[in-house]
Amino acid sequence: MTDLADLTIAQARAGLRDGSFTSIDLLDAAQRRAAVSEPHLHAYLTIDREGAREAAVAADRSIADGDTRPLVGIPIALKDNMVTKGVETTAGSQILAGWTPPYDGTAVRRLREAGAVIVGKTNLDEFAMGSSTENSAYGPTRNPWNTDTVPGGSSGGSAAVVAVGSALGAFGSDTGGSIRQPASLTGTVGAKPTYGLVSRYGLIAFASSLDQIGPIAQTVPDAATLLEAVAGWDPLDATSFHGDVPAISRSLDAGVGGLRIGVVRELVGSGIEPDVLGATQATIDRLADAGADVVELSVPAIEYALSAYYLIAPAECSSNLARFDGVRYGLRVDGATTEEMMAKTRADGFGPEVIRRILLGTYALSAGYYDAFYGQSQRVRTLLRRDFAAAYDQVDVLVSPTSPSTAFEIGSKTADPYTMYLSDICTIATNLAGDPAISVPVGLGNDRLPIGFQIMAPALGEEVMFRVAAEVERGAAFVERAQLATSEVVTP
Repeated sequence: MTDLADLTIAQARAGLRDGSFTSIDLLDAAQRRAAVSEPHLHAYLTIDREGAREAAVAADRSIADGDTRPLVGIPIALKDNMVTKGVETTAGSQILAGWTPPYDGTAVRRLREAGAVIVGKTNLDEFAMGSSTENSAYGPTRNPWNTDTVPGGSSGGSAAVVAVGSALGAFGSDTGGSIRQPASLTGTVGAKPTYGLVSRYGLIAFASSLDQIGPIAQTVPDAATLLEAVAGWDPLDATSFHGDVPAISRSLDAGVGGLRIGVVRELVGSGIEPDVLGATQATIDRLADAGADVVELSVPAIEYALSAYYLIAPAECSSNLARFDGVRYGLRVDGATTEEMMAKTRADGFGPEVIRRILLGTYALSAGYYDAFYGQSQRVRTLLRRDFAAAYDQVDVLVSPTSPSTAFEIGSKTADPYTMYLSDICTIATNLAGDPAISVPVGLGNDRLPIGFQIMAPALGEEVMFRVAAEVERGAAFVERAQLATSEVVTP
């Protein structure tokens, strides 16, 4: 008999509706899986046992009364930078240790309204700044495919819990690839929506013009279901899209016949590992065989995307993180003066990567350097948007690898920040453009670790993006699941 923790959301919905099992059964299965996996993975920072059980009991009552909401009774995990009422929310930082929010963020509220059972809060790189989930103040998360390797970041905890089955779906945030890259490294599906499609109200900010909440799931249809549950205009977020939400699930079975698919030349060359390139090309060939018109084209400004991102994002983080000063909430380290208290609080509360980015951003915004660094990077961003727009005049979607490599060993890149930053080389550009993108697993590398394939679309192009993603998933027939390959127990 299939363990309930291994079900997709679609399978779990069907079982709940026909009475094969209950929401309590699903929750128990997820928590049993967490009990086995967490000593090895450290993917959760908080498991809300009492709150989840109350939600599961309520879901079972609702289902008995005929409730057919798509997420009712489904165990879901949340990245720990999503504000959650009554549950400790730390953003992976000591500066917020012990903080229990008095309200739910909009995406969290919408999940509760959809009947989802929130299992707990997942580990992340501190304030979502990282590509490996090694920067968490509470210790790293490990990849269930091989616990000597990273799960990607910054949403590594969310990706790991879906990969191992301690939640049937999860949400992360994506500022420069932080949903898609961990999805690629853990063999899951991860989607970054169009900027503004999901409200950022209640998402602890890293870089406000780049951050976006999105789903991580086992399958493309599951990811679509999760995204549809939280998408839509929110008066509490001035940047949210005030219009019709794309019909994300409508065309999942439509195939790719007649679609124009562009292979981004800059993202299939040097710097991408050979087995990743091989899996990418095999996927492109399958799309062509399925009836798509495949062409190679250039998005020239991608060459400058990494440099522009690592000026814009730190500049915005420098501004956003100024609120953590020891005065209003979170950690406070006493000092003889207010200035000394703030300095000690921030020195003790922030980790080295966060401090690095605050300093970089503050420098880029300082008098005499603003135009040369921040201003110039914004001009590059405009150029990048124009190049993407020109590409989408020729094709319906763009494709590339999601990550230049499979999962790398823990500790192998922490000494060289630039090498770590290169892990996001394929994903950063769409954040700068504000466009949607999704990663779908398409195979295993030479090291038997997952490889992800990225589909990018123009703003509000989620319907065609998910349509192509569903065809990629059917063609790849990637059914392997992480089996918690581990050589030792890791104590968080």
